[in-house]
Amino acid sequence: MVMESINPATEEVVEVYEELTDPQLERALEASQEAFGTWSRASFSQRRQVLSQAAAALRENAADYGALITREMGKPAREARGEVEKCAWVCDYYAEHGESFLASDPVDTDASRSYVRYAPLGPVLAVMPWNFPFWQVFRAAAPTLMAGNSVLLKHASNVPACAAAMETILTDAGLPAGVFQNLAIGASRVQGVIEDPRVRAATLTGSEAAGRKVAAQAGGALKKTVLELGGSDPFVVLADADLDEAARVAATARTINSGQSCIAAKRFIVAEEVADAFRERLLGHLRELVVGDPTADASHVGPQARADLRDALHDQVSRSVADGAELLLGGEIPAGRGYYYPVTLLDGVREGMAVADEETFGPVAPILRVTDEEQAVAVANRSRYGLGGAVWSADRERAEALAQRLEVGAVFVNGMVKSDPRLPFGGVKASGYGRELGIHGMREFTNIQTVWIG
Repeated sequence: MVMESINPATEEVVEVYEELTDPQLERALEASQEAFGTWSRASFSQRRQVLSQAAAALRENAADYGALITREMGKPAREARGEVEKCAWVCDYYAEHGESFLASDPVDTDASRSYVRYAPLGPVLAVMPWNFPFWQVFRAAAPTLMAGNSVLLKHASNVPACAAAMETILTDAGLPAGVFQNLAIGASRVQGVIEDPRVRAATLTGSEAAGRKVAAQAGGALKKTVLELGGSDPFVVLADADLDEAARVAATARTINSGQSCIAAKRFIVAEEVADAFRERLLGHLRELVVGDPTADASHVGPQARADLRDALHDQVSRSVADGAELLLGGEIPAGRGYYYPVTLLDGVREGMAVADEETFGPVAPILRVTDEEQAVAVANRSRYGLGGAVWSADRERAEALAQRLEVGAVFVNGMVKSDPRLPFGGVKASGYGRELGIHGMREFTNIQTVWIG
């Protein structure tokens, strides 16, 4: 079996990679277990040095790695370089804070001394997606490696070159052989890795369907999991919001990474009395966005990562229009090569329509009108997803109170939902469970061990 690296802007096959054979996979699993034995005993100073070296390499070669991301999954060049820089940030963050995050917590008991320590867990399988091919990996790997675990990366099959590059980066940074390995395998072989007794836990970022499979497989093997799945993030605009700023941010929040982000704003829930004004402002910003060659810095939106993803997105738009949504912009697949889809705006969207009920992974913005903030909360929470959400209002206290009622893992007031190494990241409901990033994410893959001394 092979994996193809296809440029989504040109539809050309860039490179072909062979999958690991069964004997090669077995050697990788054995090496991961052996390397864990060594790496788990490495000092925090040694781990810190590796992450710091990796951060330096990422920054030094940001243009090259960014170009690789653009070539393999179509991310606009400016955003691709920014993704690499963010990876360097998360490496530096855990290099600086990892030791203190894992410091033992003393607890007063009937013992002469008792405490809780955070010990390395073992080899961790990371099943990662294509949409942020560097960032998703480093945000999972940096804290996991700093905690003393080894990592087995099963990356998305359409970004094999990115997967190989990250193994090289970490190895060149001084990570001992076997501590971080790229497993070039297809999805059908993931279950076998999860069930292998040498693998102690799994983390997945991806679709709801993939998360359900991994959760079931890991549950059957009694393995710890962290799942960051799909989202249909509400972007609530109250009547007193700064409409100019809200619309400007909304355009970015919906089209970042060509709309292919789990925490992109996906449902614009707007107070009826300002909906027309917000719509016109948002329409103006969306019309200014350039859809085109992702290698050009002038392009804001590149192609979708694969043809099937573009076609699925168009189907969602078509079904919604057939059900009564008003198409204001876009909505047609352009002629020519590349998996491009236009920036699209829909108004008059109601619950029950595809773009309201399903996760839309692309530059499609639906407006849902509500009569008051109670209806806004109800509409926002009726989604089966619960990843992120934003609330816009001139009254910060009012907005904060409303934001806290949203059934999501992260709420942002007067700002765009984003991931940050300093804050825990993850969702609830069909958006998954567990957390990445921050101190909470670092402790997910540790043995939280009680020590009692009489």
